[in-house]
Amino acid sequence: MGIISFIGFTALVAIIAYLATRKNKQSADGYFLGGRSLTGPVIAGSLLLTNLSTEQIVGLNGAAFDEGILVMAWETLAAIAMVVTAVFLLPRYLKGGITTVPQFLESRYDKLTKTLVSGLFLSGYVVVLLPIVLYSGALAVNTMFDVPQMLGVDDFTGLYITVFAIGSIGVFYAVFGGLKAVAVSDSINAVGLLIGGLAIPVFGLMAIGSGSIGEGLDVLVSYSKPLGKLNSLGGPEASVPFGTIFTGMMLVQLFYWGTNQAIIQRALGAKNLAEGQKGLLYAAFLKILGPLMLVLPGMIAFYMAQHPESFNFFAAGDAINKDQAYPLLVKQVLPASMVGFFAAVLFGAILSSFNGGLNSSVTLFGLDIYKAHINTEASDAKVVKVGKTFGIFLAIAAMCIAPWLIKASGGLFAYLQEVNGCYSIPIFTIIVVGYLTKRVPAIAAKVGLFSGVVLYSISQFIIKPMMVSSAVADAKASGVSDALELAMIESTAYPHFLHVMAILFVLNILIMLVIGKLKPREVDFIQEYTEQVDIKPWTILKPVSIAILVIVVGIYVYFS
Repeated sequence: MGIISFIGFTALVAIIAYLATRKNKQSADGYFLGGRSLTGPVIAGSLLLTNLSTEQIVGLNGAAFDEGILVMAWETLAAIAMVVTAVFLLPRYLKGGITTVPQFLESRYDKLTKTLVSGLFLSGYVVVLLPIVLYSGALAVNTMFDVPQMLGVDDFTGLYITVFAIGSIGVFYAVFGGLKAVAVSDSINAVGLLIGGLAIPVFGLMAIGSGSIGEGLDVLVSYSKPLGKLNSLGGPEASVPFGTIFTGMMLVQLFYWGTNQAIIQRALGAKNLAEGQKGLLYAAFLKILGPLMLVLPGMIAFYMAQHPESFNFFAAGDAINKDQAYPLLVKQVLPASMVGFFAAVLFGAILSSFNGGLNSSVTLFGLDIYKAHINTEASDAKVVKVGKTFGIFLAIAAMCIAPWLIKASGGLFAYLQEVNGCYSIPIFTIIVVGYLTKRVPAIAAKVGLFSGVVLYSISQFIIKPMMVSSAVADAKASGVSDALELAMIESTAYPHFLHVMAILFVLNILIMLVIGKLKPREVDFIQEYTEQVDIKPWTILKPVSIAILVIVVGIYVYFS
């Protein structure tokens, strides 16, 4: 029954996506931006599914299992960034009629700046995004549904099989279908994710509340509050210290929702500005509800793990691994009749992040590299064809790399999150300066990119390891042997990477402004309106935006 429901729901999504996109594939706008025809609900669903994958569903719940509600910052603060994008960035993007964020950088600076940024985006997708999505997704599916045992193979072989299954289907959606196929399939899967994702905490609360959701919530709150797991304000040793909310956290969120090609491409495909703004703000409301799926289950799992006499959560003698929390909770509380449906929903979330990143990589290569430098006279059909070919090879490379990540250390995901700062903050810096100034020249953007990448890399991968090692060695020499105390010393020996991002962001802006003062552009930059879409804003943009901001602040005040 479970396998039938899994295949049925997955096939339904594929058929609907095909019927919705079969006539809209050959022009560059049709392939890369869905013909600039996406509406608010479709954009919102696609944004949600592209953002949500096993890295968050499993990883963030694992973090909540370990630290409690404070990790909700990664979800709730995203809503603020989406408001800023809808109000300030999207109108400028659509006014210029751009298909990729680097295209704006070409008009603001020059072609080389655009190419450098496209290269940074592609390197991030190839080295980080695509293999990690495939690996984490395959690992979660194999753990939750025991694929190796079902197929009679070892864990590594099972991982390879699942990776290639996810990757191959992703190729058909993203490479052969284009953005609209991705967006339509995402919207359908979004409904399934909301149903399945919310079902887990509901069944979890019923399990700890003797069949009552309300009683389960009372039990969870009364147990978690004395332990400090309902405090949204993290201390200096936390993964998200409270101070980072006002520094690097908001920069990361603004980069991700406002300039990351894999995300903003959905809004760039809007039929007009109003629909794009609706999509972003609808998605912002959904992100506020995100902790119900991405934090609450982890806290329920923690309660169950602390009461082994009542719940068969961990086998006797097993060590508690936070990354196992969500998959084990699903096994514990989900009725057998829903397992297949939930598997299909989870598969859709994994697939969405993969094909979203892949489609954006195809777009960046086809438009910003192939047509810009290799064949400037290429037709739309030629650009799409070359982009598809590139996407296939890129997907195969990611599928080959992904399973080998199992050989990496246990801190792989946190490490890669930190690595993303190498390109996210430099790119965001030159975009901000590009919009807020008129005379800063192209050379300043190139210097800003170079200094941002180099200074962050030196800080996090040379200076930080040296200082942390020195602090830990000094503590041990002083007689400190407690593991928790040593871990706290290690976490506070060097500024948090989100603070480092904020410091370098300000430094790079100052560098660019100084260059602009010493060697300004000869003429002011003026963005022209291409009239490709109507840029009249949504009539209720301001009240909806204010409501979202008030809700986010209220949540933090309530849980502080």
